[in-house]
Amino acid sequence: MANHQSAIKRFRQNEKRRAHNRVYRNRVRTLVKKARTTIQGGGKFEDAKAATLEAVRDLDMAASRGTIHPKNAARRKSRLMKQLAALAAK
Repeated sequence: MANHQSAIKRFRQNEKRRAHNRVYRNRVRTLVKKARTTIQGGGKFEDAKAATLEAVRDLDMAASRGTIHPKNAARRKSRLMKQLAALAAK
């Protein structure tokens, strides 16, 4: 545990931020997984597109908040859109 007052405060801030970021990171993971399973499930293209767009929106939100790195978000969006395009081509 920290000994200095500033280190104690920093510890408290880090705990708050970690809990806050965790919510957004988990939401992104869930939505990306949902989009991926919808695409791979071979269901309707419209459902897959809606799920993908929702995941992309949350990836952008997490990147803008600093929860994930912007290039990480871009890479994951690119992969999702590539899978969606492959489904549309079928």
